[in-house]
Amino acid sequence: MDLDTIAVRTPGADRSALKELPALRDAPPTKREELFILKLKLCSVIFSFDDPTADKRGKDMKRQTLLELVDYVNTPAGQKIFTESVMSDLMAMVSANVCRALPPATDDFDPEEDEPVLEPAWPHLQVAYEFFLRFIVSSEVNAKAAKKYVDQKFCLQLVELFDSEDPRERDYLKTILHRIYGKFMSHRSFIRRAISNVFYRFVYETERHNGIGELLEILGSIINGFAIPLKKEHLQFLVRALIPLHKPKCVALYHQQLSYCIIQYVEKDADTATPILNGFFKCWPWSSSAKQVMFLNELEEILELLGADQLAQVSTMLFTNLARCLDSDHFQVVERALFLWNNEHLVNSGCLSRLNAQTVLPIIYRPLYKNSAGHWNATVEGLAQNVLKMYMEYDLVLYDKCAKAYYREEEEAKRKLEALESQWRAIEQSAAQNMPAIAAK
Repeated sequence: MDLDTIAVRTPGADRSALKELPALRDAPPTKREELFILKLKLCSVIFSFDDPTADKRGKDMKRQTLLELVDYVNTPAGQKIFTESVMSDLMAMVSANVCRALPPATDDFDPEEDEPVLEPAWPHLQVAYEFFLRFIVSSEVNAKAAKKYVDQKFCLQLVELFDSEDPRERDYLKTILHRIYGKFMSHRSFIRRAISNVFYRFVYETERHNGIGELLEILGSIINGFAIPLKKEHLQFLVRALIPLHKPKCVALYHQQLSYCIIQYVEKDADTATPILNGFFKCWPWSSSAKQVMFLNELEEILELLGADQLAQVSTMLFTNLARCLDSDHFQVVERALFLWNNEHLVNSGCLSRLNAQTVLPIIYRPLYKNSAGHWNATVEGLAQNVLKMYMEYDLVLYDKCAKAYYREEEEAKRKLEALESQWRAIEQSAAQNMPAIAAK
C-alpha cells in the first residue's frame, strides 16, 4: 500500500500534505499541531495482519509514524502538545487501533495448559497503547476537558479487551485502566461496575476469561484506597463478586491477586472476615488437594487478622473445616493444615492460642491423634505429635477429657460395626437356610 492509497483511505486528510509530511521536530512551531493531527489521521488506517507479507511498506510507514508520535510526546519541544483541539483526532486514532472485536475463544482452549494466541497486529497495537498511555499520564491533560473524549463507552471497551489472550496487551490495559481510574474521578464508579459485570459473567455463566488476574490487580490498588467505614457498595462487591471468584475451576490462575484483594478488605475492616470465611468454606475445593493447599495459604493470612469478636462468630465452622483438612487422605493437605500451628502469631495470640484451646481441641483431637499415631508420612506424624504435645501442655485436664471422649467414640463405633456385621451374618445364614426351599419351588 503506497502513501497515496493511505491518503485516500484517511478521512479528512490532505493528500498532498501526506505525500510530503515532514518530521514533527523539523516543522515550524506554528505548524506542528496541524501536522500532529495529520499524522494521527494517517495512523488511524487499519491494516490486516492475516497475511504478513501484504502491505509491508504501508505497515512499516504506519509503525514508524506511531513511533515518531510517541517520541514527540515524550520529549516536547517547549510547547503544549495535548491541547483540546487534538483530543478528538487523538481518541479517534487510539479507538481505531485498539477498540476491536476479539477473536472467539476456541472450545478446547485451556488457559492453564495451552500457549496463548498472540495478537498479530502487535507491532502497531503496542505503539498505539504506548502513545495513549503517554496521553493519560501527561500533566498537560486536564481531566475535565479530556473526559468528553475518554468517555464511559471507551472505558467499557477497554474493560472488554481484558479478555485478550495476549498477555502483553493485558499488561498495557491494566496500566492504562488504572491510570484512567486515578485521573478521571467521575468514571470510577462506572469502571468498578464494569469490572463487577465481568466477574459476574465469568463466575455465573462462562468460567472463561483471560484477564481476571489483571482486573484483580487493579482492584487491589482500588480497595487499598477505600475510605473507612466501607460503603455499602464496596461490601456488596466483596460478597457478590470477590468471594464467589473462589468457585471457578481455574481459580489457580488468579488466586494470588484474589487473595490480596480479600486481605485488603480484612485489613480495612475486621468484620468483613465473617462473610469472607462463610463464603470461603462454601467454595472450599474438597475434591482438589492442590487447591486446598492454595486455600489454606489464604486462610492463614486471614486468620492472622482475625479478632476475638470475629473468631467467636466463625469458630465452630472454622475448626470443623480445619478438622476435615486434618482428616484428608492427601498428606500435603494435612501437612499444610498442621503448619498453621507453626505460625507464632496464631499460636501466641491468635485463634490457635491457649485461650481458645477449649474450643479447638475437642473438634480437632480425633484427626490429630490419628495422624500422630503412625501416619505413613514422617513429617505429618511429627507435626501432629507436636500439636498434641502443645495442647497437653496448655491444659492437661482438657487433653485427658478429649482423649477419653475419643476412646469412647472409637469403642462405640467398634460396637456398632460388630452389631452390623452380626446382622449381616444372620441375614446370610437365613438366606442359606431358605435357599433349598426357594430352589424347590
